[in-house]
Amino acid sequence: MNVLTDNFSLYGEGLLGTVELTVFASLLALVVGVLMAAFRVAPVGSLRVFGTVWVMVLRNTPLTLLFFAVLLGLPRFGVVLPFKVFAILALGCYTSAFICEAVRSGINTVPVGQGEAARSLGMTFSQTLGDVVLPQAFRTVIPPVGSTLIALAKNSAIAGSFSVVELLGTYKTLNELGYSIIWTFVWIAVGYLIVTLTISALFNVLEKRWGVPR
Repeated sequence: MNVLTDNFSLYGEGLLGTVELTVFASLLALVVGVLMAAFRVAPVGSLRVFGTVWVMVLRNTPLTLLFFAVLLGLPRFGVVLPFKVFAILALGCYTSAFICEAVRSGINTVPVGQGEAARSLGMTFSQTLGDVVLPQAFRTVIPPVGSTLIALAKNSAIAGSFSVVELLGTYKTLNELGYSIIWTFVWIAVGYLIVTLTISALFNVLEKRWGVPR
């Protein structure tokens, strides 16, 4: 217990860092993921190709390698940003590939007749997707999107290896101070449980309110 009480501010700083990474990377992943899902079902061939390549590359690239590519590669092209922003970009883009596939699977559950009826009324592709298809697809993708964002929260631990303040990185300081490594990781695990259970509770509420009854 002394590990926590003696270093409460350090744990708090790490937990706040993990929460910030999770929130901002989740927002980026949701926006980009929905956009890529729209690309993958678009009537324009070049957009479908772009969306497919985006998903194929990011889903099959180790996240650690993507961190290296973003944090070490982008500055070579003159893109200089704080390490936390680079970490958010890496986490968000990586997770967007999984969000894209979850949303696309939801889009595929919407009857084809819905889209055809919308087009017969003169609605454009973007109007059909935004006003007819996505609202229905949203109800079916709440559980998989929630699971994906929980995975994102746990993946944020990788950022600590790249000088970003987050929860797992606190073990280095505590280990140097001579605290028990076991209890150090116990309290780190409790911190991650707080984050992931909060996300789970949020999506349980969304599913009960808007999810498709099973």
